[in-house]
Amino acid sequence: MLNKDYRQRFFIEHSPVRGDVVRLSDSFTTVISQKDYPPAIKALLGEMLVSASLLIGTLKIDGKLSIQLQSSDDSSPLRFAMAECDHSLGQELGEVRALASFDNSDDKQAFWQSLGTSDDAFAVIKTGVLFISIHPNFGESYQGIVERVSDNLGECLAHYQKQSAQIPTIIKLATDETTAGGLLVQLLPQSDTDKENDPDLWDRLSVLTGTIKADELTELPADEILYRLYHEEDVVLPEPTPLGFACTCSPEKSEGAILQLGHDEALEVVDTHGGTLTLDCGFCGREYRFDKDDIKQLFA
Repeated sequence: MLNKDYRQRFFIEHSPVRGDVVRLSDSFTTVISQKDYPPAIKALLGEMLVSASLLIGTLKIDGKLSIQLQSSDDSSPLRFAMAECDHSLGQELGEVRALASFDNSDDKQAFWQSLGTSDDAFAVIKTGVLFISIHPNFGESYQGIVERVSDNLGECLAHYQKQSAQIPTIIKLATDETTAGGLLVQLLPQSDTDKENDPDLWDRLSVLTGTIKADELTELPADEILYRLYHEEDVVLPEPTPLGFACTCSPEKSEGAILQLGHDEALEVVDTHGGTLTLDCGFCGREYRFDKDDIKQLFA
């Protein structure tokens, strides 16, 4: 793999089984370097990035898919976390990004350091909602609520796939300090012939998939992962899809936010902040600065 970040689709020949392997290194480290995220939130963001990249591969859409975990408790140390994968026609690669908002005040430092895993971070939001949003470039957007069947993101998303699409799904996710990886396997609708030819197919693949280790997902290339798991199956690998970090912020979007704020309130903010209104992007850290003259010209 020339690109460190990619999604590798695979098929089991002559069967209704398909899947994807995702590995993110450069884009994952870019995301977690934007803020001083605690280790558990870094792990959660990595898993959400991978999950969005896996799930968009199951859809035949030109657009983007996001996964969001939103707290309904204002006192929650983790307010929200989200990740998005955009793979539109004409793009050379799938674009990923992620962001979390959390309480990083001094009195919460010990709390965050006591957590170590993505499951720990997931469990911090005790009341709230986990949902998937699909935004095709053409057509209507869709949002689905994901049932919290456990504090493991992969288990929740696999349950959602089985309940909403009636497709048995296995999702395995893992992160380390520099890489996030994941594996998705699905059993598409079977014909009577499929069931007769290989009646224990899904049970066999479920057992094999359950043997994958976290460090294998983050350290091994996709073809080696698939060989280790399914070397007795006839696995077909199309060309992988490169993935990479990309942000959607722009000067125009910042100007639009100021226009929504209103002329008088924008000028008041400028005065309050020493003559400059600064909008910063949570995804990439870029700052957009506006002084009084910029504001007046914008509303002229």
